[in-house]
Order: sequence, then structure tokens, then C-alpha cells
Amino acid sequence: MKRNIVSFSGGKDSTAMLLMLLERGEHVEEILYFDTGWDFPEMDAHIKEVEELTGMKVTRLKPKQSFEYLMFEHPVVSSKTGELSCVGYGWPSAMRRWCTREKSRALRTYLRGLEFKDIPGDIVVHIGFASDEVHRVDKQRKDIDRYELRFPLIEWGVDEKAALEYCKDKGLSWGGLYNHFKRVSCYCCPLQSMATAQILKNNYPDLWNKMLQMESRITHEPGKRFLHEYKVSDL
Repeated sequence: MKRNIVSFSGGKDSTAMLLMLLERGEHVEEILYFDTGWDFPEMDAHIKEVEELTGMKVTRLKPKQSFEYLMFEHPVVSSKTGELSCVGYGWPSAMRRWCTREKSRALRTYLRGLEFKDIPGDIVVHIGFASDEVHRVDKQRKDIDRYELRFPLIEWGVDEKAALEYCKDKGLSWGGLYNHFKRVSCYCCPLQSMATAQILKNNYPDLWNKMLQMESRITHEPGKRFLHEYKVSDL
């Protein structure tokens, strides 16, 4: 028997994938959620709803070191000189996606631990990419290359719109987050669009103020750049 592990972001696609797997009678051994500590507050309530719907516990993975430590305090050593280049990574960016690296590392570490359990069957990691996200598959295979990966929504032809409608039919609402955003992972993600940042500032001022406080703790100028070349305070 395959050991089906669900990589669960908490968003519409991974939620739809999980519920559809169970509806189809497929055994799910474990649901893994990477907790950055920076998710929208509504995500905690959503995870509890999913646990109630499925009757399963969502396992929360944590980074080896907190994101706050990595962002503000981690000594960053230059790979060229071997000398300290700065303290704290600062905001992630397209070139410094340390957040994604930590998520992949935590998932790989946990999966390696599962291998040592005396349970027969090969581990299959289920990823909630929708059918209109096929372009993301190759990159995911490189990040998690030790295990068999499966993309059920792509198999079933379920696109992002259909995944959201399916979740809504199940009574899931994420506290209205999808009324404003296409993605509902980290509220402070620097890879969002300018329009999304504007929506965040207008509708979630408390979170925006947290981001301003975070910026004030970054000690080097490149790390303060949040969206394109702008700092949060510029925006």
C-alpha cells in the first residue's frame, strides 16, 4: 500500500485536494502543514474546520529556527569571502527565497523520519497544484526529489476556480480572505503584486502595521526592500 502524505498549505487548492482524496476513498496517512508564524489569523480557524470535516489531525511543521530569527538575527556569511556580510536575511525576494527553502527542508526532514517507522509501502507526497498550474510541477520535483510526487488536481482536471467553488460548497470561507486575495498564505509575502499589497494595507491595517514594525528591525538596506525596490514604508 502506498503511504499517502498530503502537503497542505491551507489554501483552496490543497484543501480541495485533501477533501477530494478522502471522498474518493483514498487513504491519507498524514496531513503536513508548514507553520511560518506569518499566516493570516483566519488560517488557524480554517485548519480547525478542516480537522473537523476530515476527522484527522493536521501535523504542523516548524522551521528549525524561527522565521523571525532568520529574518532579523541570523548571521549571514558570504560564500565568496567567508566573512560576515550582514545580520538577518531581511525580507525574502525572488533571489533570496529563504522562506521556501526552509519549508522544503522541514518537509524533507519530517518525511525522512517517516521512513524509519515500521510501516510498509512507499511514501507518496500529494501536492495541491491545480490544473492551470502545470508549469509549477518541474520546480516542485526538484525541491522534493527523493519521493514520488502526485498532483491529484492536475490528474482530475480541477482548476483553481473549481477548487475554490468546491471548498465553498463544503461551507469553507477562510473568513472572507478569498474575497480579497488570490493567495492566502503568508500575509507579508513580498512576492505578491502591488495591487494585493494595496488591498492588504486598506483592509488589514493591523497586519500592515506589523509589517512596518518588522521592517524597522531589519539592519541592512537590501533586506528592507519588500516589493520590487520598495520598502513597506515607501508603499
